[in-house]
Amino acid sequence: MKLIYKKATIEDIDILIKSRIEVLRAANKLTEAADMTEVEEQSYDYYMEALSNGTHTAYLVFDGNRFVGAGGVSYFRVMPTYHNPSGNKAYIMNMYTNPIYRRKGIAYKTLKLLVEDAKERGVTAISLEATDMGKPLYEKFGFVKMNDEMELPQ
Repeated sequence: MKLIYKKATIEDIDILIKSRIEVLRAANKLTEAADMTEVEEQSYDYYMEALSNGTHTAYLVFDGNRFVGAGGVSYFRVMPTYHNPSGNKAYIMNMYTNPIYRRKGIAYKTLKLLVEDAKERGVTAISLEATDMGKPLYEKFGFVKMNDEMELPQ
């Protein structure tokens, strides 16, 4: 197994969208019958803009020519706070590893690359949403559960 970690570019948009759909199907327990057309179209628009303007970094992982994993981080700014005076934030997303390649450190290394990217930009407020499968990885890395965040459901 010779793994290659590649920082994604716009030329990788097809594989980024494909992995995004795989992540969403798995996280939401969706079958192949679920229509993801709108998500695919919006993901294309998102990646075109965000990769061009630097508000998203993604890494793709290959074993030779075979795609085996991915992860991304989105950058945005909110009102400055005492604990985050710059207001700059990073949100880790789209973490994926092919089931055959799980438990080999791929997701950990991908996460490390994404966190390093954020820190190089001076971003210290890094968050993510974890599935039950992903929680042990994120806890091992040092992420802690947030207790005060709320969401208005649709």
